[in-house]
Amino acid sequence: MPQSKTSSSPSEGDEATAFDDVPLNRFHLRITALTFCANYSDGYELGIISIALPVIAAQLGFGPVWEGLLGASALIGIFLGSIVVGWAADKVGRQRLYTVDFLLIALASAAEFFVHSPAELFVLRLLIGIGIGADYALGPTLVAEFVPRRYRGGLLASLTVLWTVGYVAAFFFGNYLISFGGDSWRWLLASSSVPAIAVVLLRIGVPESPRWLLTQGRVEQARAVVRRLGGDTGAFESLVRGHRAVRRVSYRELFGPKYRRATAFGAIFYNAQVVPYFAIYTFLPLVLLKIGIGEEDTTSDGLLNLFLLAGSLGGLWLVAKSSRRGLTIWSFVVLIASMAPMAVWPDAPTALLFPLFLVFTFTMSAAVNLDQVYPPELFPTDLRSSGVGLLNGLSRIGSAIGTFLLPLSLDGIGFSPTMLILTVVLGIGLVVSVKWAPETKNSALD
Repeated sequence: MPQSKTSSSPSEGDEATAFDDVPLNRFHLRITALTFCANYSDGYELGIISIALPVIAAQLGFGPVWEGLLGASALIGIFLGSIVVGWAADKVGRQRLYTVDFLLIALASAAEFFVHSPAELFVLRLLIGIGIGADYALGPTLVAEFVPRRYRGGLLASLTVLWTVGYVAAFFFGNYLISFGGDSWRWLLASSSVPAIAVVLLRIGVPESPRWLLTQGRVEQARAVVRRLGGDTGAFESLVRGHRAVRRVSYRELFGPKYRRATAFGAIFYNAQVVPYFAIYTFLPLVLLKIGIGEEDTTSDGLLNLFLLAGSLGGLWLVAKSSRRGLTIWSFVVLIASMAPMAVWPDAPTALLFPLFLVFTFTMSAAVNLDQVYPPELFPTDLRSSGVGLLNGLSRIGSAIGTFLLPLSLDGIGFSPTMLILTVVLGIGLVVSVKWAPETKNSALD
């Protein structure tokens, strides 16, 4: 696990960190912008399915079980795509897979227009999830390996902001389009193919990561990439001198003595955040109804979406100003404090519960910025894509289970016990973060 280095200057004598301290350039911003797309698509996909599901269920005639499966389908796909492609990217490289994943998303999204059964829609959304999951493993890895460490946290955190932008865009555009009735849900689901096609075209020509090429002993190819991008060749030569010898790595190392704590912490902290997040916001109208906000109250729903966006933007500032460890721990504290009253006093006045839910929304949206920042900093280059993919994949399995069970839990055991279970999940995240969270801010990548 990388150790914390609070200085971002190579003047301390650590020659190999010079590549981590080069000036920010246009390519750093381009690779970050192209990686925005997976996060935007994930937020948009989750947002549109939550809006379209009631209409689809009425037209195609299915009940809560299929609703839960369709709500979780993309999350299951993200699990598969993250783990399989994350492993593959450490073996064959990042660049080869970086365009293909969005081609899959574009084709499956367009095909949603033609579905006639929940099973067909499930398969297509599973494929979309696989493409998004692949990009979750590839995108943050590429950003972390290209950009200077001084800007790494902010640029990685900005990826999560795009998730929120996608979710909020889906809320406003989805509600507008669904209001036309009929088959408008088909146009809504297929609309996600448009940005995906644009991404496929824009990603053509993206180079391979020089750090990964070095792990394969392909020094001249890595040097050529740096020259092509107008990078600091002197800084790159220091990275070559400081790089360890080529070695064969095994996926099992993620669970071995050196990295198992990083793997365990990353998986638990990530799940503790996203299980409540995905469960609640996939079925937001149900949750709002339980705290006294009727379906006709679009003002409250819109306000929550604005708090989601504000929290995500505020999280950028928090990531820049706070330590990774401190932000993780204190966000769990605030989340528990804002959710626990909903669990123990579900009949409290809406005037109390709704503001608490706004606090929960803002804090959760800010905290999940860490989901793109922490994982790439926990693992070395030759295991980074595998580690990032594993953590993303495991988080989506937890999210899929939570998303599938939430409507059943609300119907079976009620609102209060359901919120209590989600509060316990947050509590587990807090305990594990206090015990194991490392400080990786400004660390030089291995």
